Amino acid sequence: MGGLVAFLSGCASKFRSYNGPEVTRLRMYKAQRSLVLDGTDDVLRTYPIGLGFAPEGHKQFEGDGRTPEGSYVIDRRNPDSLFHLSIGISYPNAADIALAQAEGKSPGGDIFIHGGPRKGIDPINVRDWTAGCIAVTDRQIEEIYAMVRDGTPIDIYA
Repeated sequence: MGGLVAFLSGCASKFRSYNGPEVTRLRMYKAQRSLVLDGTDDVLRTYPIGLGFAPEGHKQFEGDGRTPEGSYVIDRRNPDSLFHLSIGISYPNAADIALAQAEGKSPGGDIFIHGGPRKGIDPINVRDWTAGCIAVTDRQIEEIYAMVRDGTPIDIYA
């Protein structure tokens, strides 16, 4: 019985392993609501996504509800994310900071690819519900978290 419980609890883990081809780049297309994981030779996976609550245009300021556009890198991961799991995007870069400072505002930060929505907390009847992050399902972020390494470039297009 104890072995069965240990086996079943292992199945419930949100941490997956991945032994396939290396993810060399991520491409995100905001208008198409699509995240593409590229390998050396071809596309490895494509996921539908949700964005910030005001998705059009490049993120400029904290609280604007926009998702950034431009070239960044995956720079951190959060195994204890409120949104199941998350991987961080290196927003803001120097240009983002300069733009916001010129307006006397904060550029914001903490932009992640994460799971969700959280039942009973986040809206489940709209696609674009985050504060500027990129949302996928909990199952999808488990795959992405296992596949994508810190330092992987991500290009975010309008």
